[in-house]
Amino acid sequence: MKICIIGAGAIGGMLAVRLADSGAKVSVVARGTQLAAIRASGLTLIEADGSRRQATMAADRDISTLGPQDAIILAVKAHQLADACEGVAHALAPEGFVVTAQNGVPWWYFEKLASAFAGRRVESVDPGGRIAAALPIDRVIGAVVYPAAEIERPGVIRHIEGLRFSLGEIDGVASTRASRLSEALRAAGFKAPVIADIRSEIWTKLWGNLAFNPISALTRATLAQICANEDTRLLAANMMREAQAVAEKLGVRFRIPLEKRLQGAAEVGEHKTSMLQDLEAGRAMEVDALVAAVAEIGRWTNTSTPHIDAVLACVRLLAQTPASRAPV
Repeated sequence: MKICIIGAGAIGGMLAVRLADSGAKVSVVARGTQLAAIRASGLTLIEADGSRRQATMAADRDISTLGPQDAIILAVKAHQLADACEGVAHALAPEGFVVTAQNGVPWWYFEKLASAFAGRRVESVDPGGRIAAALPIDRVIGAVVYPAAEIERPGVIRHIEGLRFSLGEIDGVASTRASRLSEALRAAGFKAPVIADIRSEIWTKLWGNLAFNPISALTRATLAQICANEDTRLLAANMMREAQAVAEKLGVRFRIPLEKRLQGAAEVGEHKTSMLQDLEAGRAMEVDALVAAVAEIGRWTNTSTPHIDAVLACVRLLAQTPASRAPV
């Protein structure tokens, strides 16, 4: 299986190293100093136990130079997806498929869904429908990404914790292509179950992300610190209750209680969320897919989201403040 990973950052880089190390034919699309480092000496992955893996692979800023692909994993941030998906459809082999690996509400959420909102576009995630126009929906597989990782320096990724990548067809039907990708990921040491209800699992992860990510960016606190502080833990819990009310109006059922989800975040420890990492590095933050999309769907479903709305207003202002975009 030829696999191209678009976005060789923390998660994409970890995927690339492990897949290449397992014997898969891997290439990556990257830019800037990361691309230069990969071309010079490949990618290094520092595992959670301190061990190291190193792998070389074809790398370019343009997927069209890398040949037809059996699977293309879109590992960029949600706000980068519209640009990243240009040319992707033309790079697929005849039976090739695309895997969306973004946090938050995916652009395809209401496609192939029996719902009063079937076919509706989440404007916060896909303004103007640019992503939907670029990626044929029948070629798309959903994924929920659980590992935490960081870019230590160009060409070097540090794995913090987690190895699960849940996969699922958008219509919930079992497929050979999802099984093939699952096998490739499992050969690389990941947990990669193929699940029938990818949307419920998306909400299980989003449940915490929509709260912890913006709170961490606003306070510069780690997950452990947010959960240990009575006030920020309560704020996170209130945001999560509002998100649960939104999701349940879409027919989603949460399999774990809220307190267990909070405890799971606390157990990750002194980890900076991806939004805080982006803030400190001067990069754009994933505000829309993680927070604004939930508020938008809340309006569709007549669900009150006052805590989400307040935090969204604050983190949007933070993102617009020039000083917040400078690396610290």
